[in-house]
Amino acid sequence: MGGDVTAAAVARPNRSALKQWWVLTTRVIAPTFRTGEFFVAIAMSVAFTVSLYVPLKQIMGHVVHGSYAQWIMPSICMQAIYFAAMSGALRSATDSVDGINRRLASMPVPLAAPMAARMSANFYRCSIAIATAIVCGHVIGFRFYRGPMSIVAFCAVVLLIGMALALAGDLVGRVSTNPEATTHILLLPQLMFAMLSVGLQPVGQFPAWLQPVVRNQPHSQFVSILRAIAGNAEGTTATPSLSVIGPGLLWLVGIVVVTGLLYARVLRRRP
Repeated sequence: MGGDVTAAAVARPNRSALKQWWVLTTRVIAPTFRTGEFFVAIAMSVAFTVSLYVPLKQIMGHVVHGSYAQWIMPSICMQAIYFAAMSGALRSATDSVDGINRRLASMPVPLAAPMAARMSANFYRCSIAIATAIVCGHVIGFRFYRGPMSIVAFCAVVLLIGMALALAGDLVGRVSTNPEATTHILLLPQLMFAMLSVGLQPVGQFPAWLQPVVRNQPHSQFVSILRAIAGNAEGTTATPSLSVIGPGLLWLVGIVVVTGLLYARVLRRRP
């Protein structure tokens, strides 16, 4: 009997954290074509472009410098990655409610592997969203005016913002007891920050008492970074200097640090 036990132990496959991460990531990404999530992500980016640009071009076009497509494009990208982050939060909440997290916690799987897999899937969603948004932006007249590297920098910043928001959404989903309510919880701050920002109109169009909030809140700072990176035909946008991108980067680091600390606490408290 001792020989059988030894043979069974020898036959047991080696546990690889990398392979476990890959399997869990594939579990989340593979069904996106069958369920239509891939095509919904593309459709949402198209919908954001149409719903923001078409009705607002005639209203706001005369109060901005240059092309309104150039002005609105960062907001379109932000809305696209917000939606991707909300989709990731829904997946996280579903795994939590369905007992997937408890099941994996009882298995020889690294504690952070499920979260890492969901974040990989969120990167996939954000990549689809930004690629579709840039194509749609090109159709309405958006262009990059600071050279090929500005395209790389623009996409990198959007993806960094998307992953930070996805991490926060994954945390909300992890502690949520109702997957359907998770989307509504995240929708309110997204709408508030997007509407009270420089994404749709210049800060001067807001009441004077509200302008400091509008100018300094994270959504406005993210939009300012993206506008500086892309530039415009008139050359009136700010250059991507430290004074321009610094506040937005500080917001981004703050979101990641606070969310990471809270997530670590949740992982420690939940075996």
